[in-house]
Amino acid sequence: MNKPTRITLIAAGLVALFFVLKYFSDANSKSIIEYETQTPYYTSLNTNVVATGKLNPEDEIELKPQVTGIVDMIYVEEGDMIEKGDLIAKIRVVPNEQSLTSAKSRINSSKLSYENSKRLFERSKELFNKGVISKQDYENSELSLNQANESYIEAQNVFKIIKQGSLSGGGSANTNIVAQISGTILEIPVREGNQVIESNNFNAGTTIATVADMSIMIFEGQVDEAEVGKLEEGKEIKVVLGALGEEEFPSKLTFVAPKGIEANGAVQFKIKADVEIPTSKVRAGYSANAIIEIENTENSLCIKESLIQFNRFTEKPFVEILNDEGLFIKKDITIGISDGISVEVLEGVEEDDKIKVWNKVLEEDKGGDGEERPDSED
Repeated sequence: MNKPTRITLIAAGLVALFFVLKYFSDANSKSIIEYETQTPYYTSLNTNVVATGKLNPEDEIELKPQVTGIVDMIYVEEGDMIEKGDLIAKIRVVPNEQSLTSAKSRINSSKLSYENSKRLFERSKELFNKGVISKQDYENSELSLNQANESYIEAQNVFKIIKQGSLSGGGSANTNIVAQISGTILEIPVREGNQVIESNNFNAGTTIATVADMSIMIFEGQVDEAEVGKLEEGKEIKVVLGALGEEEFPSKLTFVAPKGIEANGAVQFKIKADVEIPTSKVRAGYSANAIIEIENTENSLCIKESLIQFNRFTEKPFVEILNDEGLFIKKDITIGISDGISVEVLEGVEEDDKIKVWNKVLEEDKGGDGEERPDSED
């Protein structure tokens, strides 16, 4: 091998040796990652379910007319306090022309039948007094007269009802709408002069007014199917009204629906609760939230929920605990209830264990713009 070739090989070897030494030097000089640790602690945990809904009166009714007509007079306004039996409005009946004509025809027919029965009865009476007919024939004639009289009176009453709305109606043909309960007028959806439809088997009828007893209020809301199984009727809960500055009111859960309703892809169950609210603060339809305590623990061993990791295959929770040699070891744990920040640990850790904060952010993982990037280790 000639001299130039040896010099080239020696130079190449020295360059390679230099890069190898530099690589190991850089590797050894790299700073060791230091993770923060946290220790378990004792605290109390409460798990709550929040149900959204509204505040409504327990007793709320709609007043509807029994006859079709026009609103003649309204005697109350929305917000008025009324007593049972108070006059709310008057309806002026507008009779149907065909029904009125038919009723008049029935009166005439009944009258003719009555007058004929009356003549037959008078003839039978005269013959019975002379002993020409039997007593039974006489009584049958009297019965026919009484039946014809009843039909005539019924036809007259039907005509009055069609024309006036009631048998006792006056010349102005008014019907009275009276309050069925004591309470507050919540709404009057009609005005004087509006036409209204009677309530019957085929039509709900036009609402004249809505009346409610505001002294007894209930919360009506919905909870998710995942939480409804933990609810118990009779349980004490809290109802929060945003309209009253997030003020809380004691309540009692009185109803949990046996059947759910699907809404927006989730099954919701209706709940109701009696709410103790001063009458002076009540407004029907307030938005409200019910806070229902599901589970609670006192003085339980807990850790931050952010310290928990989950096995990718078994999905079981575990933490990494610092041992005496300065190494982190994985340890499976059994967890209990959680409030979203702290979680109860039933098995797997001791009070003096040092648990790795596994999502630590390193200085070199910060971007040039100063923003942090999450650690990719573990």
